[in-house]
Amino acid sequence: MGKRLRDNLNSAYIASANVLKPKRKRKRIVAYVESYDDVFFWRNILQDFENDQVYFEVMLPSRTTLGKGKKTAMMNMLGKGLGEYMIACVDADYDWLMQGCTPISRMLCENPYVMHTYAYAIENYQCYAPNLHTVCVMSTLNDRKVVDFEQFIRQFSTIVWPLLVWNVWCYRYGFHMRFSITDFCEIVSLRTLNPFSPISSLDTIRNRVNRKIAWMQSHFPQGKKTLKPLREELLAMGLTPETSYLYMQGHTLFEHVVMPLLQPVCTVLRKEREREISRLAEHEVQLQNELSCYQHSQAPVEEMLRKTTNFKSCPTYERLSADITRLITEVGLQK
Repeated sequence: MGKRLRDNLNSAYIASANVLKPKRKRKRIVAYVESYDDVFFWRNILQDFENDQVYFEVMLPSRTTLGKGKKTAMMNMLGKGLGEYMIACVDADYDWLMQGCTPISRMLCENPYVMHTYAYAIENYQCYAPNLHTVCVMSTLNDRKVVDFEQFIRQFSTIVWPLLVWNVWCYRYGFHMRFSITDFCEIVSLRTLNPFSPISSLDTIRNRVNRKIAWMQSHFPQGKKTLKPLREELLAMGLTPETSYLYMQGHTLFEHVVMPLLQPVCTVLRKEREREISRLAEHEVQLQNELSCYQHSQAPVEEMLRKTTNFKSCPTYERLSADITRLITEVGLQK
């Protein structure tokens, strides 16, 4: 019987269970997420909306299998009844930008019980440009600004923006086999970087992007009529040249743009701090003690980047926050 009850778990079941609780007991909303990495991200977001009437429980889609991913979180749970007390929390990927062109896109755009990131994935929030300096400080305990991260990401976004529009166009019009997300990511990945002249590293990406755009224009002449309307639509949705990095594949942004940017900067900052310790140490014992203390106080920059939570001023987060607020309002549990 226990297994049959789990198989029939849905929003109505949880609502009934909430009714059986004492009146002063907080009501539970189950939030299904895609993977282990998403649990902390969504917990950090949803806890801001908890109050003395409602709380969220974040979990993977299944307690009986290892099934994960957006399809499991959305499709399987929809069959069991998403609702006010059972929601899916997923990455938007390109599905929001597709605006209903596929079944999953329609579900993501139209179902009020599917909360999505609006940005491509949680990694895009972790790589939110205004927070990158803080991540370096968390990792190195050195607050000196070596690189203007916001300027770098803004210029990077502006460079890749027109090619991102072409990539979305290919997915909208069924040409993604000719120019896939993987192809796009290969072009815009940052392969080398000089931390003392980071902007110059973008010239190579700019050249690759321009070559691909010329190829797209020659191979898809039909884009002359349909690309501009799509560009205007994406602009209206918030996908602007300066913010396009929020809508590209999150894994590529994290692993092949931001990490290659942060790692050499953190190396410079650590060496600088160690030289300072060496200069100020009065004797060898003090030097070794201070160096040991500093080294133990550091943290891997990748770990700090994944744990950052300072993204709630991001424009895409404002939309997500509005969706969660509407959900809370719908169930009559406003703060």
